[in-house]
Amino acid sequence: MADKLGNGRRHPLSPEAWPDADEAAASRLFSPLRLSSGLLLADRTWVPAMVPWRASAEGDVTPAVLDWYRRFAEGQPGTLVVEATGIRDVPSGPLLRIGHDRFLPGLAQLVQTVRQASGGRTALLIQLIDFLSIRRRPERDRFLREFLPLTDTHRRALERRRPALAGCTDAALRDALCALDDEALADVLDTRELEALQRGARERVTDCHLPHIASLPAVLPGLFADAAARAQEAGFHGVELHYAHAYTMASFLSRLNTRSDGWGGSLEHRARLPLAVLAAVRARVGRDFTVGIRFLGDEGIAGGSDVTDACHFGLRFARAGADVLSISRGGKFEDAHVPKVGEAIYPYTGPSGGLCMPSVFDELPPFGRNLPLAAAVRAGLRAQGLDTPVVAAGGINGYRLAEAALASGHADLIGAARQTLADPDWFLKLRTGRGGSIARCLYTNYCEALDRQHREVTCQLWDRIGLETDRPTLTADGRRRLVAPRGDWRARGS
Repeated sequence: MADKLGNGRRHPLSPEAWPDADEAAASRLFSPLRLSSGLLLADRTWVPAMVPWRASAEGDVTPAVLDWYRRFAEGQPGTLVVEATGIRDVPSGPLLRIGHDRFLPGLAQLVQTVRQASGGRTALLIQLIDFLSIRRRPERDRFLREFLPLTDTHRRALERRRPALAGCTDAALRDALCALDDEALADVLDTRELEALQRGARERVTDCHLPHIASLPAVLPGLFADAAARAQEAGFHGVELHYAHAYTMASFLSRLNTRSDGWGGSLEHRARLPLAVLAAVRARVGRDFTVGIRFLGDEGIAGGSDVTDACHFGLRFARAGADVLSISRGGKFEDAHVPKVGEAIYPYTGPSGGLCMPSVFDELPPFGRNLPLAAAVRAGLRAQGLDTPVVAAGGINGYRLAEAALASGHADLIGAARQTLADPDWFLKLRTGRGGSIARCLYTNYCEALDRQHREVTCQLWDRIGLETDRPTLTADGRRRLVAPRGDWRARGS
């Protein structure tokens, strides 16, 4: 990463003039905001969803999940969004799930934990996500011998190369495939087969030859509505519909969605399923339960959607009754780095991933880089007389940048994920005039590297703080803290 700037250099954190308690009390950042659902947010601070990989293998809330969200709630943000939570009752590793009533007790305990830790100050949403199948990159010979469905196309291509293979067994054909060098194999396999070999097989919303993909428009509104109803029963203040990054709903919104069945192609058709999901959720939970949407201001990939699409979608969502819109960027599979054998492709590794989680090692500084996208969506809403609040996020780790974004009309709420991970108390410290004690995120994406491996996400600033004195709960290898330190601590370099 350091090579992007040369000589191991990286962008420094900008100097910060922290407010005293009186200035903070008079700020826009710490002013209240009432949503159209009726929910009153204590202030404009927002913690976006982060997946910490602390759920059980069955998707249940664990003590480690409770500890994670308790620690964020102690910092009393205005709004805290629980990690992307699967709406289907299918195995998905240590990711929270909400696809069955059996998850309700744990989720209700999570709600109660946040309420107690924040003193009732923090509004709690849960992010609802759907995703399609993705497989790990296979070992070459195993893919060719076990996973590749043989077709007449393969047989003909091999027979042209070696006429002696005419009429041979499938096993002999597979032996012949394994014997090809990579260049020859690329001529025999089609594009998707080659992708499955080199990057792992991945379903797309355009795979309408698969019945379960073709039927997504009929299935997903009900699944999202059921999940939202469970969130309401568990006691959450609302839900955030995950329409961003590499996953199902974002893929329907994408310009790459070329479905010809009325659910893709034009702007109107691409918005059709996301609007149907929103309508189903709203019908199930009522008007006084908050429903937000997280979507992309720019996909950041060749042929993908850009800010003009985002402005259109923002208007449609606001008119359809979304209470808040949260803007992200990039994070797509299409340009992700090729994974190692045995690993799955990860959508935050390529150029669009860098746009989603900008780093100090990038050519441009990461600080507030995505604010123009939120500003454009918000301006489009206001031009049409709509006052739906917009959340801006991406490299915001200081009071002046946050306050300026609100003052300039770029956003109504300020989201900070990595900075809040670095110091869960940073909003509280700002509000009480203790900004000088904030541990500031370094934006090296240490946390992202852990997420990529589906390891418990922690922060390099607090991993080793107080290991001897605090006796914190550690990761299984004993090397990293699972919860950030408490009090007015600062790590070196922050």
